[in-house]
Order: sequence, then structure tokens, then C-alpha cells
Amino acid sequence: MAGKWKALADRLEQGIRDGTHPPGSALPQILELVAAGEGSKATVSRAYQELETKGLVTSRRGHGTVVRDRTRVRVPLSRFDRVLEPGGSRGPWETATAEQGLDGHMELETPAAETLDAPADVAQLLRLAPGARVVRRRRRAMIGADVVALQDAWYPLDVAEVAGLDRPEKITGGVLPALIGAGLLPAEADEYVTADDPTPEQAAKLAIGARIAVLVVDRVTRDRTGRTIEFVRITGAADRLSLVYSPLPLKVRAPRGGRSSST
Repeated sequence: MAGKWKALADRLEQGIRDGTHPPGSALPQILELVAAGEGSKATVSRAYQELETKGLVTSRRGHGTVVRDRTRVRVPLSRFDRVLEPGGSRGPWETATAEQGLDGHMELETPAAETLDAPADVAQLLRLAPGARVVRRRRRAMIGADVVALQDAWYPLDVAEVAGLDRPEKITGGVLPALIGAGLLPAEADEYVTADDPTPEQAAKLAIGARIAVLVVDRVTRDRTGRTIEFVRITGAADRLSLVYSPLPLKVRAPRGGRSSST
């Protein structure tokens, strides 16, 4: 039988869902609820732990227990169409979020760029020999102060060097325009989307509970010669991302004789 902590957790969850406790607001301090007769310190702590496991709240140093923003961000496939000309100041994430009136930006991880021996799976996706030298770039996709997705991007070493992707600073305008500016013309890309349980590290960085799945988007980009020039893995909170693949072209062949069916 669920104890007093469960009843408290349910009441607080209802307040979060009906807007009594809006995103970004801090829940009462644990000792405040203890003083209000909601239970012992252990009871209130257990209730808050349940809310955090569900991904409804997160603990922030200096702010206490804060209601997590779960507003979904539309991430359209067409986000790339708007950034393929060199000279722009926004990358795909910044472009897509700005169109929704959101404060979207990218932050660099530390280290932001490093040269490594390619792991076996990365070498295979980049069509390189095992252990070939590659450059990995790591970034965080942000909405305000919230981390919405993690991004690991891998490039053959020569590609990274000629496009300036081996340097640790931010690539103004995004990577794709940098590749184009270096004469490496992206021609096509494949995206593979899966869902998985977050690792403890991913859950901590995304500030999600263990019960919130992550969406994993693997994108492989090739140039006009068919060479793979980029492999990107995006890992995002499943309750924050909405991947939009629209419109999709449909290749429909007319029936033989050139007649289409009608009712």
C-alpha cells in the first residue's frame, strides 16, 4: 500500500499538470511542507524523489526543486533548407526554434572538439578503416537554460581540418554552411530514429527522470561523390522533441494506360 509520500506526490503532480505550479516555478522547500503537516522530512523527500523520477521536476543548485518545462519543440526536417547558404548566423536548431518564438541556442561541451581514433561503429558509419583519425564535436541544444538535446558529431580528419571543424570555437551559422564554404557539398542524408532508456549521464545532463525515454537520431550526410562527410548522433528528451517529417514526396506511378482511378 502506498504511504503518505505517494498521496503528497500525487497532489503535487496534479498541481503541476493543472498549472498551479507552472514550469520554472519552485516547489515549497521540504522543511516548509514538514512544518505545514505534510509529513516527515523523509516523507516529503520521497514525494519529491518520485516527481523527479517522473521527469516533472528537477533539482537546481540555489533554486531548490523546480518544475520542469515539458513544452514540445517542433524539429522539422526542413530546418536544413534554411541554412545551406554560407554566411548565415543561425544553425538548424537556432533557426527551427526561432520560428517558434523560442530562445533556442547551442552551447559547446568541454572539450568542444577533439581528435580521436574512431570507435568501431563510428568508423563503419563514416566508411573509414577501424581506428582512423576523426574529429568529434560535442554540443548541447538549449531552450533558455534547459538542455533539450545532446549532440555528438563526427568527421573524417581531413574533412574537419579543411572546414575548420577541428577548432574548439563555435561554428557561426552551423556546420553545413562551413562544409559548403570549404567546397564539401552535402548532397543527401539518412536519418534513423530510435527510442531508448537514458543512461545515468544522459538523464543528469537532460535533467529528466529515469522514466522519461530519450529519442536518438542518427544522421549520416554524404557529399555529391557519395562520400560520408558527417555522422551526427542527437539524443533528446522524448517529452521535449517532436520530429516533423513533412511534407514528404510520394512517388506514385499512374496505372498503365495513363488512366487514374476515380469514384
